[in-house]
Amino acid sequence: MEIRLSGVSHTYDDFEVLQDINLDIPDGRIVCIVGPSGCGKSTLLRFIGGLERPTHGDIVQIGDPPKGCLNPLTYIFQDFALLPWRTVRGNISLVLEDHGIGGAAAQRIIDDVLARTKLSDFAHALPKQLSGGMKQRVAIARALAVNPAVMLMDEPLSALDSQTRELLMDDLIALWTRAPFTAVYVTHNLAEAVRLGHSIVVLSRRPGRIREIVHLDRPLDERAYGDADLEAKQKHLWDLMRDEARAADAELMNV
Repeated sequence: MEIRLSGVSHTYDDFEVLQDINLDIPDGRIVCIVGPSGCGKSTLLRFIGGLERPTHGDIVQIGDPPKGCLNPLTYIFQDFALLPWRTVRGNISLVLEDHGIGGAAAQRIIDDVLARTKLSDFAHALPKQLSGGMKQRVAIARALAVNPAVMLMDEPLSALDSQTRELLMDDLIALWTRAPFTAVYVTHNLAEAVRLGHSIVVLSRRPGRIREIVHLDRPLDERAYGDADLEAKQKHLWDLMRDEARAADAELMNV
């Protein structure tokens, strides 16, 4: 399933947040969204997910969800959003219970996503027994359990240390390589964007407008930490953002 944004703009009262966003999110690709603080990245993600409606413009889903899709649009958040009294298996089961799926059918789905996210040995652990990286794996497994058409990822690795972040990026790349999925990935981390994105949308400071869309042709599983080409792409992104990022920070400090 693809998503098309046409002329998306938004204001809160007289406060303009986004301006004339035109963007295609292709099926089976990861689109990263970067930009200065306060430029409307997470707001745009909420519009794509249908949590809010923009003041102007249209967001259209094109094509059918995959077979067996329970939630066409599924979020993965920065704070994991796990229920502390439920085990790993229980947290994943929750999204299936919402659709009336239980018993052997639920167990098959849960066992599959546990294996895909390397969590099978932790199925009966509580969240308090897991590291931050493991908690985020549970959140990813829970999202995969509903077989979404599009995963909406709002800074999913920003709460993790750098080593854990690298491992989770490897995990996401491995998951996508085995079974390509569509994702919109909001991040402030440019290294994440060049590792994970098939295209990177650079927003201007508020009101957020698309300054440039950077495309990366190299396969995800051939991108490595410290790669010179990726570092050059990252530098290009920062060159686009640097001055506006400073101005945006100054604006936020004066609010």
